[in-house]
Amino acid sequence: MAASVNDSPATPAGLKSAGLGPRLAAILIDWVLCLLIGSLYATPAEAAWPPVVILVVANTLFLGLFGQTPGMRLMRIQCAAYPAGGVIGLRNALIRSVLLGLFIPALIMDGQGRGLHDRAAGSIVAAARRR
Repeated sequence: MAASVNDSPATPAGLKSAGLGPRLAAILIDWVLCLLIGSLYATPAEAAWPPVVILVVANTLFLGLFGQTPGMRLMRIQCAAYPAGGVIGLRNALIRSVLLGLFIPALIMDGQGRGLHDRAAGSIVAAARRR
């Protein structure tokens, strides 16, 4: 039987899409860390860009190499390649991070909870696998 145009691909094997609450908590934790690190260079009132640059760089490295940011680890969620699973790699992590730095793509989600930044990077945020 042929799949209809409206059918969406299955989520990666063994991964359950993360809810909005843990995602928001994770990005809030990561943002606070970036604000603290950015405040070493300038106060947010002087220059608003250092925390955003730190967020993009940190997300690129953490997601590209490990699949989790510190906030994601605390919230027990991960960013995995879609639909295969696994780490998304530095290139896709950079795409995702730059779009996340714009904030708007993260607010537009599909039925699987994938924001525009996830779709562009070929990723999905899911509950972390237990080790």
